[in-house]
Amino acid sequence: MAIKPLGDRLLVVPNTEGETKKGSLYIPDTAKERPQEGKVIAAGAGRRGDNGELVPMEVKEGDTVLYGKYSGTEIKIDNDQDALILRESDVLAIIG
Repeated sequence: MAIKPLGDRLLVVPNTEGETKKGSLYIPDTAKERPQEGKVIAAGAGRRGDNGELVPMEVKEGDTVLYGKYSGTEIKIDNDQDALILRESDVLAIIG
């Protein structure tokens, strides 16, 4: 499925790597915290400024980013893989 975000939006696949065990207890999926780090797999062209000119994105495909805990909209893409669509302003930092 080809998804192309519009404007200043990004398509991000969250990094779900983490421990499923704390000490000798297993942590169920419902108790895990939502990841706040992910890899950008698609980016829009940018946003329009007040004067109508296109302001290019600072974040590009392939970047690993940190984003707000409750940012974005969750969607499912190829093979039921979880992904997020979020605005560039929801990105807190680029890692790497």
